[in-house]
Amino acid sequence: MVNYLWVGMTVIGVLFAMVNGTIDQVNEALFKSAKDAVTLCFGLMSILVFWLGLMKIAQESGLLDKLSGFFRPLVRRLFPEVPPNHPAMGYILSNMMANLFGLGNAATPLGIKAMEQLKELNGGKATVSRSMITFLAINTSSITLIPTTVIAIRMTYHSKSPTDIVFPTIIATAISAVAAIAIDRYFYLKRTRNGVK
Repeated sequence: MVNYLWVGMTVIGVLFAMVNGTIDQVNEALFKSAKDAVTLCFGLMSILVFWLGLMKIAQESGLLDKLSGFFRPLVRRLFPEVPPNHPAMGYILSNMMANLFGLGNAATPLGIKAMEQLKELNGGKATVSRSMITFLAINTSSITLIPTTVIAIRMTYHSKSPTDIVFPTIIATAISAVAAIAIDRYFYLKRTRNGVK
Protein backbone atom coordinates (compact mmCIF):
# COMPACT_ATOMS: atom_id res chain seq x y z
CA MET A 1 0.00 0.00 0.00
CA VAL A 2 2.80 2.43 0.94
CA ASN A 3 4.56 1.70 -2.36
CA TYR A 4 1.43 2.73 -4.28
CA LEU A 5 1.26 5.98 -2.28
CA TRP A 6 4.90 6.85 -3.09
CA VAL A 7 4.46 6.04 -6.79
CA GLY A 8 1.20 8.02 -6.87
CA MET A 9 2.79 11.09 -5.25
CA THR A 10 5.76 10.91 -7.65
CA VAL A 11 3.55 10.63 -10.73
CA ILE A 12 1.28 13.48 -9.55
CA GLY A 13 4.34 15.65 -8.83
CA VAL A 14 5.86 15.03 -12.27
CA LEU A 15 2.54 15.62 -14.05
CA PHE A 16 2.00 18.84 -12.06
CA ALA A 17 5.53 20.00 -13.01
CA MET A 18 4.87 19.23 -16.70
CA VAL A 19 1.59 21.17 -16.67
CA ASN A 20 3.18 24.17 -14.92
CA GLY A 21 6.33 24.07 -17.07
CA THR A 22 8.66 23.51 -14.08
CA ILE A 23 10.06 20.11 -15.12
CA ASP A 24 13.59 21.62 -15.28
CA GLN A 25 13.35 22.54 -11.59
CA VAL A 26 12.18 18.99 -10.79
CA ASN A 27 15.20 17.52 -12.63
CA GLU A 28 17.54 19.92 -10.83
CA ALA A 29 15.98 19.04 -7.46
CA LEU A 30 16.30 15.30 -8.19
CA PHE A 31 20.03 15.51 -8.92
CA LYS A 32 20.70 17.86 -6.01
CA SER A 33 18.77 15.60 -3.63
CA ALA A 34 20.69 12.54 -4.85
CA LYS A 35 23.99 14.35 -4.23
CA ASP A 36 22.85 15.50 -0.77
CA ALA A 37 21.72 11.95 0.10
CA VAL A 38 25.12 10.48 -0.79
CA THR A 39 26.93 13.22 1.18
CA LEU A 40 24.69 12.62 4.20
CA CYS A 41 25.17 8.85 4.02
CA PHE A 42 28.96 9.16 4.00
CA GLY A 43 28.83 11.61 6.90
CA LEU A 44 26.61 9.28 8.92
CA MET A 45 28.68 6.25 7.98
CA SER A 46 31.92 7.71 9.33
CA ILE A 47 30.35 8.67 12.68
CA LEU A 48 28.49 5.35 13.04
CA VAL A 49 31.64 3.35 12.25
CA PHE A 50 33.49 5.35 14.90
CA TRP A 51 30.84 4.77 17.59
CA LEU A 52 30.32 1.13 16.64
CA GLY A 53 34.08 0.69 17.00
CA LEU A 54 33.94 2.26 20.45
CA MET A 55 31.02 -0.05 21.32
CA LYS A 56 33.10 -3.04 20.24
CA ILE A 57 36.00 -1.86 22.42
CA ALA A 58 33.58 -1.38 25.33
CA GLN A 59 32.22 -4.88 24.73
CA GLU A 60 35.67 -6.49 24.54
CA SER A 61 36.87 -4.63 27.65
CA GLY A 62 33.83 -5.77 29.65
CA LEU A 63 32.42 -2.25 30.08
CA LEU A 64 29.14 -3.20 28.39
CA ASP A 65 28.81 -6.21 30.68
CA LYS A 66 29.32 -3.94 33.70
CA LEU A 67 26.74 -1.46 32.39
CA SER A 68 24.35 -4.33 31.67
CA GLY A 69 24.93 -5.62 35.19
CA PHE A 70 24.17 -2.16 36.54
CA PHE A 71 20.87 -2.01 34.64
CA ARG A 72 19.93 -5.68 35.15
CA PRO A 73 18.04 -5.18 38.48
CA LEU A 74 15.95 -2.39 36.91
CA VAL A 75 15.27 -4.45 33.78
CA ARG A 76 14.26 -7.47 35.86
CA ARG A 77 11.69 -5.31 37.65
CA LEU A 78 10.37 -4.00 34.34
CA PHE A 79 10.18 -7.52 32.87
CA PRO A 80 9.21 -9.82 35.77
CA GLU A 81 7.88 -12.52 33.39
CA VAL A 82 11.27 -12.94 31.68
CA PRO A 83 13.57 -15.45 33.41
CA PRO A 84 16.88 -13.79 34.44
CA ASN A 85 19.08 -16.04 32.27
CA HIS A 86 16.78 -16.18 29.26
CA PRO A 87 18.28 -14.93 25.93
CA ALA A 88 15.52 -12.30 25.76
CA MET A 89 17.02 -10.57 28.81
CA GLY A 90 20.42 -10.35 27.10
CA TYR A 91 18.91 -8.91 23.92
CA ILE A 92 16.82 -6.40 25.89
CA LEU A 93 19.89 -5.21 27.79
CA SER A 94 22.01 -5.01 24.61
CA ASN A 95 19.27 -3.06 22.86
CA MET A 96 19.06 -0.63 25.77
CA MET A 97 22.86 -0.13 25.76
CA ALA A 98 22.88 0.56 22.00
CA ASN A 99 20.03 3.07 22.41
CA LEU A 100 21.82 4.64 25.38
CA PHE A 101 24.72 5.52 23.07
CA GLY A 102 22.44 6.69 20.27
CA LEU A 103 23.20 3.76 17.97
CA GLY A 104 19.69 3.19 16.65
CA ASN A 105 21.03 1.24 13.65
CA ALA A 106 22.78 -1.21 15.97
CA ALA A 107 19.82 -1.32 18.35
CA THR A 108 17.28 -2.33 15.69
CA PRO A 109 18.50 -5.91 15.05
CA LEU A 110 18.90 -6.43 18.81
CA GLY A 111 15.34 -5.20 19.34
CA ILE A 112 14.02 -7.59 16.69
CA LYS A 113 15.85 -10.51 18.33
CA ALA A 114 14.47 -9.47 21.74
CA MET A 115 10.92 -9.42 20.33
CA GLU A 116 11.44 -12.85 18.76
CA GLN A 117 12.57 -14.24 22.11
CA LEU A 118 9.69 -12.56 23.95
CA LYS A 119 7.24 -14.02 21.42
CA GLU A 120 8.75 -17.45 22.04
CA LEU A 121 8.27 -16.93 25.79
CA ASN A 122 4.66 -15.99 25.01
CA GLY A 123 4.15 -19.41 23.42
CA GLY A 124 4.25 -17.98 19.89
CA LYS A 125 0.78 -16.48 20.29
CA ALA A 126 -0.51 -13.85 17.86
CA THR A 127 -1.39 -11.55 20.79
CA VAL A 128 1.34 -9.57 22.52
CA SER A 129 2.45 -10.19 26.08
CA ARG A 130 2.93 -7.63 28.83
CA SER A 131 6.72 -7.86 28.34
CA MET A 132 6.43 -7.23 24.61
CA ILE A 133 4.36 -4.09 25.19
CA THR A 134 6.78 -2.85 27.86
CA PHE A 135 9.78 -3.49 25.63
CA LEU A 136 8.19 -1.65 22.71
CA ALA A 137 7.41 1.34 24.95
CA ILE A 138 10.95 1.46 26.34
CA ASN A 139 12.60 0.86 22.96
CA THR A 140 10.76 3.74 21.27
CA SER A 141 11.40 6.19 24.10
CA SER A 142 14.76 5.05 25.44
CA ILE A 143 17.18 7.33 27.27
CA THR A 144 20.00 8.48 24.99
CA LEU A 145 23.24 9.84 26.42
CA ILE A 146 25.00 10.46 23.11
CA PRO A 147 22.71 11.13 20.11
CA THR A 148 25.26 9.84 17.61
CA THR A 149 23.10 10.05 14.50
CA VAL A 150 21.90 13.59 15.24
CA ILE A 151 25.48 14.73 15.92
CA ALA A 152 26.56 13.18 12.62
CA ILE A 153 23.79 15.00 10.72
CA ARG A 154 24.70 18.30 12.40
CA MET A 155 28.37 17.77 11.50
CA THR A 156 27.47 16.96 7.88
CA TYR A 157 25.60 20.25 7.60
CA HIS A 158 28.51 22.18 9.20
CA SER A 159 26.95 23.05 12.55
CA LYS A 160 29.27 25.27 14.61
CA SER A 161 28.73 23.11 17.70
CA PRO A 162 27.17 19.77 16.74
CA THR A 163 27.35 18.40 20.29
CA ASP A 164 25.12 21.15 21.76
CA ILE A 165 22.25 18.68 21.31
CA VAL A 166 23.61 16.25 23.96
CA PHE A 167 22.20 17.83 27.15
CA PRO A 168 18.72 18.62 25.72
CA THR A 169 18.61 15.07 24.32
CA ILE A 170 19.37 13.54 27.72
CA ILE A 171 16.57 15.60 29.32
CA ALA A 172 14.03 14.93 26.54
CA THR A 173 14.73 11.19 26.33
CA ALA A 174 14.71 10.79 30.14
CA ILE A 175 11.28 12.45 30.30
CA SER A 176 9.98 10.32 27.41
CA ALA A 177 11.31 7.11 28.98
CA VAL A 178 9.72 7.87 32.37
CA ALA A 179 6.45 8.81 30.66
CA ALA A 180 6.46 5.61 28.56
CA ILE A 181 7.06 3.40 31.62
CA ALA A 182 4.39 5.26 33.63
CA ILE A 183 1.80 4.94 30.84
CA ASP A 184 2.70 1.27 30.32
CA ARG A 185 2.25 0.52 34.03
CA TYR A 186 -0.97 2.53 34.23
CA PHE A 187 -2.62 0.56 31.42
CA TYR A 188 -1.25 -2.73 32.76
CA LEU A 189 -2.76 -2.05 36.20
CA LYS A 190 -6.02 -0.92 34.59
CA ARG A 191 -6.21 -4.14 32.55
CA THR A 192 -5.37 -6.21 35.66
CA ARG A 193 -8.15 -4.53 37.64
CA ASN A 194 -10.58 -5.31 34.82
CA GLY A 195 -9.52 -8.95 34.92
CA VAL A 196 -7.70 -8.88 31.54
CA LYS A 197 -4.23 -10.46 31.42
